[in-house]
Amino acid sequence: MDSTARTVDEQHVTAADIARLAGVTRAAVSNWRRRHDDFPEPVAGTKSSPLFALSQVRAWLERQHKGAEESPEVRLWHALRGEYPESMVRGICEVVEALRDGVEDDSAALRAARALAAETSPVQVLGALVARLRNSPQRGDTDTSSTDRLVRAVAHVAGTDAASVFDPACGIGSLLLAVGSPDARRTGQETDADAARLVQLRAEMERSTTAEVRLGDSLRADAWPDHRADLVVCDPPTANADWGREELLLDPRWELGLPPRAEAELAWLQHAYAHTEPGGRAVVVMSTSAAYRRTGRRIRAEMVRRGLLTDVVALPAGMASAHSQPVHLWVLRRPVDAADAASVVRMVDLSEADPDGPLEAAEHQRAEVPLVDLLDDRVDLTPAHHVTQPAPDHSAEYAAVRAELREVLDALALALPALGEGAPDEAGPQVRVGDLIDNGLVEVSGDELRSTSDLLDTDFLNGFLRSAANTRRSTSASGVFRTDARSARVPQMDVAEQRRYGAAFRSLEEFERQAKRLSELAARAARLARDGLTNGALVPEED
Repeated sequence: MDSTARTVDEQHVTAADIARLAGVTRAAVSNWRRRHDDFPEPVAGTKSSPLFALSQVRAWLERQHKGAEESPEVRLWHALRGEYPESMVRGICEVVEALRDGVEDDSAALRAARALAAETSPVQVLGALVARLRNSPQRGDTDTSSTDRLVRAVAHVAGTDAASVFDPACGIGSLLLAVGSPDARRTGQETDADAARLVQLRAEMERSTTAEVRLGDSLRADAWPDHRADLVVCDPPTANADWGREELLLDPRWELGLPPRAEAELAWLQHAYAHTEPGGRAVVVMSTSAAYRRTGRRIRAEMVRRGLLTDVVALPAGMASAHSQPVHLWVLRRPVDAADAASVVRMVDLSEADPDGPLEAAEHQRAEVPLVDLLDDRVDLTPAHHVTQPAPDHSAEYAAVRAELREVLDALALALPALGEGAPDEAGPQVRVGDLIDNGLVEVSGDELRSTSDLLDTDFLNGFLRSAANTRRSTSASGVFRTDARSARVPQMDVAEQRRYGAAFRSLEEFERQAKRLSELAARAARLARDGLTNGALVPEED
């Protein structure tokens, strides 16, 4: 372990972190600071963004009975942040490797990891930490890691049949490990040694395979100059505009033309394509502007003219890790011979789709565009410009959505359960869910509990699993929530009373479902009305 690391007690947290720890709002923390003279003073930061000592905050919350017991996973995350403030990636590697190898180290992080592994497994500990790392706003050294949504989209396009996979900017390996056949050879390159180490650890423990990752800047110092793969995937790190153009003017990778100085994405695209073998494909994440920027027109034209580009998929906003803008996936295929070149480009427009929804495109969301139709003076590869959307019947759709809105409003009012006044300060005896699991009364299925006894109601269990107290136990200071069923607590009550609560929780779930549907319908109704009024398809009527 890192002997220079700061201990957990010296870790600093923000006001937002304190709010998450206590399960309250930022405003509540501000009120505590004003009203309680003994609230911890800031130890670092600025007047507008103060930082507090985590140990002092925890002690104050405990004295005020405002805190809650943290889950083993949350304690592990806090310990890692304290011991590895500069590189959480290195911390995850060292703790999980020590856990796997049975190293007897007495650090707080490893003690917390052992406690969590005793309830789960070392593999699940690794998966949980990687998930928190990818969702943490304080990732620092993993800013270029791909989101779960983007990984799912790339895997959908790339498939799982490639015998060899290469990622020239693999980060912590999310794309590299998600595509290709189970026994595929996986290779990559990464500038950060700790990230490369984590890729290999994940391959070994999560996939029971290996991954060979070489270090270095892929564009400036290609560590795999003669390597070719069936499938190349890449989510390029394009934040740095200086990608080395002046050093690489005569590089043989620029088959389609020298990328302009401001077009780092086209450099990465050609680098990925250079590593495909005949018949192989490259799936590269591209910005939407790369499809039409004038500076890249010659390269786009050459790519289309030679029949290398096979697909452009427009994804919805919320897929990228560094921004909230939509992105495209470009798919290039290296022809085996001249007759094998593509004659059309498949355009798929999922830009308005739910980022967590199905990725299969409907008939009206895709089109096959002949190459000649793309080779104009712009060479615009934006799918929305080539996919013809069906003209909506504004009148019929607006009438239908109004009728559905009325139904949902009625259902919403009926779904909210009638609840009487209780006694919030009179909490009765509680039982730990972990004890119910150990005694065979409850099973865990994903983030849900299931009763295996006539003495326990399933809806009652799941309702209390999501209580404010249990949520606090499962939320880290980074704001990431992961259900920790074993450490949750539920009140002790007879089964008849449980069923009353279970019925109320079922009604609340239906209420939330109808409320979500209402929000979707309201947005659709407003859009239809505005479009119809402005294009003449709808006119105002007498009320």
